[in-house]
Amino acid sequence: MQDLLELEGFATVMACGSLTEAARRLGLPKSTLSRRLSQLESRLGQPLLHRRGNRLQATEAGLLFERYSRQILRLAEQGRQAMDDLREEVSGELVVRVHSSFIRGWFPLALERFLADYPGVRISLHTETRPPRADEGQGEIWLWLGSDPDCGLRHEVLCRWPCGLYASPGYAAGRELPAHPSELPAHPWVDWLGVAAEGLILRHDTEGEYAFQPPPSRLTVDNYMLQLDALVRGQGIGVLPVRFAEGHLKAHPGNLLACLPGWQPPALPLGLLYSFGRQPKKVTALLAHLRHSLPHDWR
Repeated sequence: MQDLLELEGFATVMACGSLTEAARRLGLPKSTLSRRLSQLESRLGQPLLHRRGNRLQATEAGLLFERYSRQILRLAEQGRQAMDDLREEVSGELVVRVHSSFIRGWFPLALERFLADYPGVRISLHTETRPPRADEGQGEIWLWLGSDPDCGLRHEVLCRWPCGLYASPGYAAGRELPAHPSELPAHPWVDWLGVAAEGLILRHDTEGEYAFQPPPSRLTVDNYMLQLDALVRGQGIGVLPVRFAEGHLKAHPGNLLACLPGWQPPALPLGLLYSFGRQPKKVTALLAHLRHSLPHDWR
């Protein structure tokens, strides 16, 4: 088996074309690098390089062997990383940012179980109602509800939350709720979240699609609870995630009514945002835990 230091020296000389530059790049005395090359050629039984003026050029054997050298070095690096991952402890601080819709319920319980499994980890948890900017979020984990914010982080969709149209019994009292999306313009529209600012496509299994363009809201918010409160107070008809509405109805039966139940607004992606590339073990451990902990009926 070839010495990895000899292979590294040979590959670097091939990349630089100069013994002096390769020695500088490797941080070695020129004599040490020259000795390693001689040892490698002795092991192989044939020359790999010859001198042309002030530069080194590869022989036919050198050109052939370079490809294998780089493959061996690449495999050695992958093996080293695998061993580092095995040795690395799941410990240290993690910054986790979570959409405000998940501050209660499944997510806090998942974090508690993770902390119990890994006593060396500390988590700094922040709630967010806006997506990360292009210059932030590196090294962090975000649990996000909504479309890909295109912020330079990987967006891994875990599931999609169905949405529906809702109103309150108080709003429905004394008036007829719409039987078709074409009747929606006759009703007050609650879009404090701004989800329909550019129009809303409603889909039906048999009747196809209907494009609804509501009037712009004079008030916008960034919290589903405020949107829900407005609907419960009888302000009109609006969009809510079905699971969010069902959770509210369990606690407050009869507070909401589904409108146009056969017509579906676009589902909301629930996903993880995290940096591209190789992650520290504490990050990969939490990502794996969140994937595994996701409620089965959400999948």
